[in-house]
Amino acid sequence: MKRSTLFKKIKISPPQILTMTFLVAILFGTILLYLPISTVEPISWIDALFTATSATTVTGLVVVSTGNDFTMFGQSVIMVLMQVGGLGLMTFAILIVLLLGKKIGLRGRILIQQSFNQYSLGGMIRLVQVLLFFAFGIELLATAILAVRWVPEYGWTYGLFTSAFHAVSAFNNAGFSLWDDSLSGYVGDPTVNILITLLFISGGIGFTVLYDLWKTRNFKQLSLHSKVMLTGTLAVNLIAMLFLFVSEYGNMETIGALPLGDKLWASYFQAVTPRTAGFNSIDIGSMETGSIVLISLLMFIGAGSASTGSGIKLTTFLVIILVTTSYLKGKKEAVIFNRAIPSHLLERSLAIVFISMAAVFAGILILSYTEQAPFEWIIFEAFSAFGTVGLSMGLTGDLSTIGKFVIMVLMFIGRVGPVTLAFALARQHREQISHPKGDIFTG
Repeated sequence: MKRSTLFKKIKISPPQILTMTFLVAILFGTILLYLPISTVEPISWIDALFTATSATTVTGLVVVSTGNDFTMFGQSVIMVLMQVGGLGLMTFAILIVLLLGKKIGLRGRILIQQSFNQYSLGGMIRLVQVLLFFAFGIELLATAILAVRWVPEYGWTYGLFTSAFHAVSAFNNAGFSLWDDSLSGYVGDPTVNILITLLFISGGIGFTVLYDLWKTRNFKQLSLHSKVMLTGTLAVNLIAMLFLFVSEYGNMETIGALPLGDKLWASYFQAVTPRTAGFNSIDIGSMETGSIVLISLLMFIGAGSASTGSGIKLTTFLVIILVTTSYLKGKKEAVIFNRAIPSHLLERSLAIVFISMAAVFAGILILSYTEQAPFEWIIFEAFSAFGTVGLSMGLTGDLSTIGKFVIMVLMFIGRVGPVTLAFALARQHREQISHPKGDIFTG
């Protein structure tokens, strides 16, 4: 059989290609992180694989210390993996093609469409160009601002590298830090709090929203998706901040002993970071049970569609709430900003939530047998992994070998997307017959 004929018979769908690109990036990162030049002391293959998976899926969960166990070369590999995982390997592939002066064919545009979860092929190349310009521009600007704060403290070499590392980690919602206590040492620092949160909020609202803002800069003229994302993000962040402030106000192990100003900064930071960012400025394991439950929900919801974040996505969560509310009110359709929500969006949202819950609870079930830890820690770890958040109550470093693989699978599903992965694994077929409808009693 000729080689050309063989390739014609092998049909690979866009979801399968996107899934494989992440696997290739993880494998390549694992090899680099296992090299002696990457670590202070040798680490195991499983720890190198876990770190590469966590970085590529922009999670931030670590089984070895990023700042102490990896050399600057290893930390640079992690930073590159975060950038590739956050913006997407397809984005960089398109960048290389554009730099070479080549044209992007229909298949390439379809891959971009799938990668950014878009419904239309129009403007895909322009979207990628704006995305890359914005991402690199904001990361450079953030590095410069953080350098003003950290170069005097750590010197030019380490100060600049630290600034660049945290800028990339924050914008890509990765949650990796060069300090074992994350950003707890800067709990009341306005510069660090404002800049880091602005980075992961801007990266988390979605590239299409950023592109929309770039084009219109007028809220009334924004697309429905952008309006929902912006208002939803503001509402969820404010509610979470208020809840955490009240819940943790008297907790002396978190914000109880802090001045009022630092209490507000800590509440704000910890309210916005579960939306897949993964940084923390207070001890997660010491938080109240109610706060842990809220953060678990926020991690499951995640960031925006076509963003550097994961989770079921805020718009998915809001669609289900709007449709449920409309049903309870006896309305035939859900309406927001004078626009009705199509039925296919509800169907997709329900599929995403069901597959996501199934994955998380399967992970919790397995971890409950393999890990010797409080059940609360296990639940939190599973939600954190699926949401690619990176927050932990202290379980990650003590995970068993099976536990590490479970967390890696959850991180991978969360980043690739449950529906994309389902399409990649499913056998495609065309429905030929229209079946008669039947009733099933529910509720």
